Amino acid sequence: MAVLPPTLLWCKDRKEDFTMGTISRRAAIALLGSAPTVIRTVQAQQKDLAIGMTFPLTGTLALQAGQVRDAVLFAIAEANEKGGVAGYRLHDVSFDDASPTTGQYDPALAATNARKLLQDASVIAAVGPLNSGSAKAASPIYSQGGMATISGSATNPDLTDPKFASIYRPAGPPVFFRTVTTDAYQGPNLANYFSETLKIQKVVVLDDSGAYGVGMADKFAAQAAKKGMTVLIRDRLDPLNADYTAVLTKAKSLGTQALYYGGDPLAGAKVVKQSYDILPDVVKGGGDGVHTPDMLTGGGVPAVQGWYATSAAAHVLDEPSVRPWVERFVAKMGKQPADYSITYYDATQVIFDAIERVAKSGKPVNRANVRDAIQSTNLSTLQGDISFDANGDMKSKVVSIFQVKYDQSYPIGDVVHQFKYVGVAPEA
Repeated sequence: MAVLPPTLLWCKDRKEDFTMGTISRRAAIALLGSAPTVIRTVQAQQKDLAIGMTFPLTGTLALQAGQVRDAVLFAIAEANEKGGVAGYRLHDVSFDDASPTTGQYDPALAATNARKLLQDASVIAAVGPLNSGSAKAASPIYSQGGMATISGSATNPDLTDPKFASIYRPAGPPVFFRTVTTDAYQGPNLANYFSETLKIQKVVVLDDSGAYGVGMADKFAAQAAKKGMTVLIRDRLDPLNADYTAVLTKAKSLGTQALYYGGDPLAGAKVVKQSYDILPDVVKGGGDGVHTPDMLTGGGVPAVQGWYATSAAAHVLDEPSVRPWVERFVAKMGKQPADYSITYYDATQVIFDAIERVAKSGKPVNRANVRDAIQSTNLSTLQGDISFDANGDMKSKVVSIFQVKYDQSYPIGDVVHQFKYVGVAPEA
């Protein structure tokens, strides 16, 4: 066996990545004599894969986007500390899809970012997007590029509905997966809670005109009607408008008992503030767009106090089995995780598991094979067993309910401590 020169021994002992760019292949062969297997081993140590992300890292959703991005970064750091995944070191490639003009997520930017991720050969799969509107813009692009993406928060049902397969997966196989359930359950299940538990009979339903908000509000309104509630107003808000008092004053005149809002904090924070002045005593709630740090900070106290919100996943942060993970996360990231930190961490674990299984099978670790492996996932995760149906939806349909109970001991934007877990929403 050829003896390694001192320089190569130092690299090996220190476990440093050996880059062939520092020495020519011919020189390496001369140094190593007849040891091509050693060269291949050293080259193998350079294997590297990336997880792509496009999130609204600035603007009105920056806090929530930062939370879920941290979960992905934590998963990557953990994997690398254990030696990587199937011999690969991991890193992230991240882009901002927030509009500098409006401050909210921009589907056009998400589409541009998806193209950038596809152009980066190291990106094996993506995590996200955060918002359904961005997911609708990016999914067709990922489909044409044959790369999977897994969201822990985009809940619009159209994304995985086979009726819209030609739009969101034009190349054929599903590429959009999610580790949450959809608005087909999230909106209706809160309507069940309003009817069965809170005994609401009259409700006003608003949305912020985005794909996510419209879908949430439509599903809530439809189920509310099925449960015998009267939907007094079903209206759409322009998130760039400053004043929603007209519709809220009308709601008051009609004697509404509840207000449901589907959408994100850009419009939602104004709804929170203005409804507190005009409808102080009615029940108020919304989807996971409400269950965010940005809604808490934007709405403020006392206006946001008492608001109900859903999460499209099981609440496991308080489970004894998850506490060690929470402690590791806090120690590494310096902040508390939220419920969607779990869904994004699990989404990243699904990708790692797919890479591992493809590598063990002997197939090339490429985007197509990783996509196929994701489709056949059967993985035990923090939130339980994850597997997907034929369209990319997680088989679990749990929806959790929370309510704002302000605790001045913690920052207003602390989702974990300002939202108190109510329980699992009644299924439709």
